[in-house]
Amino acid sequence: MNKKQQFDFWYAVNNTELVTSPSNRLETFGDTIVNYHLVCELMDSVGKVRIREGQLKALKPEIILPQSLGQMDLEAFGQDARQYADWLAEHGGELKILQYGFRIQKQEIKEYIVTDHLDNVMERIKSEVAEKDDPLSAVLVGVDSPWEVCLLKLMVDLVQHSAKDNIFDLQHHAIDLQTNMEETLEREFLEASRDPGKIKPLADRLKQNDLWEKYEDRFFALVKASDSMPRDGS
Repeated sequence: MNKKQQFDFWYAVNNTELVTSPSNRLETFGDTIVNYHLVCELMDSVGKVRIREGQLKALKPEIILPQSLGQMDLEAFGQDARQYADWLAEHGGELKILQYGFRIQKQEIKEYIVTDHLDNVMERIKSEVAEKDDPLSAVLVGVDSPWEVCLLKLMVDLVQHSAKDNIFDLQHHAIDLQTNMEETLEREFLEASRDPGKIKPLADRLKQNDLWEKYEDRFFALVKASDSMPRDGS
């Protein structure tokens, strides 16, 4: 990014206002479509305002563990970022970072220019959006170029509004999965103790779910007990 691009980028960021934020948060276990209205006064035409109506697709958030940071491509962030990522991988413990992805749905964009004062246009847009009662709608005032950068304000607001609940949902989902897995394994250990033919499928499940080390001693105790069981006809 050259100096002019940097200037344009930060000019857009600093001259963007999020007027109306979505009342709903981002989905935890699926993608979210946010409908936005971006209102920009044309710099080279007096009394001309451009309105863009489009969609921002927020991808399902994913948890990144500190250990995973070492596998990410951080070359563009410099050596300091790499060193910090390595430090987190070693000392991060249970730290979890949510990764959010966003995509502008350009095929959905509607763009038009009206002749009026910016404030009047804003009031009309706000009223129209309020009438629709869409909990995933947003209204922004920004710059006409680079207009995509203005959506950063919306992205940041969405993440700040949603991250706490998204993490809560993901953590409880993980607990539910762990509970279900433990209940399943208890049942399969019991079945394998009665039917040696189910011992190998049990071993496969433990390995597939990275639980072999946790249950290794119990599994070999099961195998030993199975070997000592009397066989039919013996």
